[in-house]
Amino acid sequence: MSYAVSAALQSAVFAAVASDIAVGDAVGDAVYDALPSGALPSIYISIGPETVKVADDMTGSGAIHNFVVSVVTDVPGFFAAKEVAGAVCDVLHDADLTLNRGTLVSLRFERARAIKIDKGTGRRIDLTFRARTEDN
Repeated sequence: MSYAVSAALQSAVFAAVASDIAVGDAVGDAVYDALPSGALPSIYISIGPETVKVADDMTGSGAIHNFVVSVVTDVPGFFAAKEVAGAVCDVLHDADLTLNRGTLVSLRFERARAIKIDKGTGRRIDLTFRARTEDN
């Protein structure tokens, strides 16, 4: 198992989401790995936490990455956040991303959790994806 492919996976995920036309129409360039200082836009995407476990097999070393992409908004109601979450899923589910290290074997949507935040005035949808990588 190698965690070394994790940065390459994150870079590819970020690039795919940030360059998608539908996502850009919804959030502009508000796709973040680290939140910027100062005021945040009313809706944005954050590439978030990840857990990784070994997935070695007879052909070599590999890993299963479960990572979260969050859609966050201060807009009341879930509709706007769900539209953006759907666009993110369209980009990532079954995506064929090229990594600068290793190989992406599969990328699948696993689950979502939609919650109220900021005392009920905002919304957050956490999308969990499962990626299988191999380190060549």
